[in-house]
Amino acid sequence: MGVKLEVFRMSLYLTFPVVMFWISNQAEWFEDYVVQRKVGIKKRQELEEFKQKIRKQREERLLQAAQQSS
Repeated sequence: MGVKLEVFRMSLYLTFPVVMFWISNQAEWFEDYVVQRKVGIKKRQELEEFKQKIRKQREERLLQAAQQSS
């Protein structure tokens, strides 16, 4: 059993890095991942801009309300 186990372990040690290298160098997968990530970044930026716009509007309304009550 010892030799079979060692052969299995050695094949696993050699196969895993080769498979990971092959997967990471697939152009289609890489392009899909990069495009999805860029779209996600754009959406986050748009969301942050929207939040800032809403905060600014809220602050302006509070300022106007404070000035009217004074």
